[in-house]
Amino acid sequence: MSPRSHAPDAARAVVQYRHHARGYDASAQRTMRIRERTIEKLGLRPGDRVLDVASGTGLSFPLLRAAVGAQGAVVGIDVSPEMTRLARQRVTEAGWQNVTLLESPIESAHIPGPLDAVLFHFTHDVMRSPKALERIFAAAGPDVRIAIAGMKYVPWWMAPVNVIVRAKARPYMTTFEGLHTPWDLALPYLSEFEWRSVLFGIGYIGWGRVQSGAGAAFTSDHGRR
Repeated sequence: MSPRSHAPDAARAVVQYRHHARGYDASAQRTMRIRERTIEKLGLRPGDRVLDVASGTGLSFPLLRAAVGAQGAVVGIDVSPEMTRLARQRVTEAGWQNVTLLESPIESAHIPGPLDAVLFHFTHDVMRSPKALERIFAAAGPDVRIAIAGMKYVPWWMAPVNVIVRAKARPYMTTFEGLHTPWDLALPYLSEFEWRSVLFGIGYIGWGRVQSGAGAAFTSDHGRR
């Protein structure tokens, strides 16, 4: 079977994004509205501290900073040196003093807290890495707000469309594992979760909170259960 059917490969991701870095901002414009909607789901307030997972070139930073204000903080983490270099350039040129950048595999990163919110925007490899999620949610703590966006497979009765999903996802993922329900490895950490389809069913936006006690209630397009 293809390596893309198995676990994420951080080394492969570094190579992939080395080639994508310079053109990433232009290619990401088509999903900018989804980025905006996902960040809105975080319900950020002035003074909040938010973690941007796989922050790339920092395209989310202006939106996050506008929400948390000068008294808040944004922490971005990405494994790609090339993407992080562009993000650092963006931060320097804007003169942002409250944005911290970490260049590291998330599985071994030291994530500064406390956090009020966590953004996962098109971070499928991270969502399929149990060690990365463990590290993130250990730093997040109870009742932290999360929002997730990404690509997913359509239902079985539309299966031919999944060829398009794979083609679009291939340059940005090192695994297709879990594309039916990309968020499911995060569910044990959450006390609540809802999601909605976007991009005519080939994408999703999800939001919820990190659990502070026993039990978890999860929801889908069909409502809370």
